[in-house]
Amino acid sequence: MLFRSSAAICGAVVALAISVTIARSEVGAVHSSAVVNAASGDAIVGAASTYNPFRSGWREGGPDTASGERYDRSVWAAAIKTSLRQKFGGVQFGARPKYALVEAVGKKVIVKINDVGPLTPGRIIDLNERAMRHFDPSLHLGVIHDVTVRPLSGDDWIPGPVG
Repeated sequence: MLFRSSAAICGAVVALAISVTIARSEVGAVHSSAVVNAASGDAIVGAASTYNPFRSGWREGGPDTASGERYDRSVWAAAIKTSLRQKFGGVQFGARPKYALVEAVGKKVIVKINDVGPLTPGRIIDLNERAMRHFDPSLHLGVIHDVTVRPLSGDDWIPGPVG
């Protein structure tokens, strides 16, 4: 009797895992085609770098982002150049973060724009660690050139890679 119950529970868990995987792949398929349609405004092309406010140095900010959220290196987030903040919905304390499509080296990712920066001339966007690792897994490049950033309309995006 115990064996049958365990087998039934195991089967239910496997079925649930399969349905979640299928649902995620269906969302991703819709997500990728919807991204192209939702890109609003002109594309901005320039260089991207990475940032970490907990790293010591005069160029790094504090642990809170411009939107009031805590910096989290494990989410898909970025800081847009301060002069571009209006193009990306203001990026101000307490406001909902906006989203952008970032393209470089043949890859695309949706990031949450929840901070402002970068302070280094020539850079248009600072990606947090997770977003930068999508383009530069080893983090050895430091800067990625010819990055295209497009604001996304709406605020219901799920940040992450676009397939």
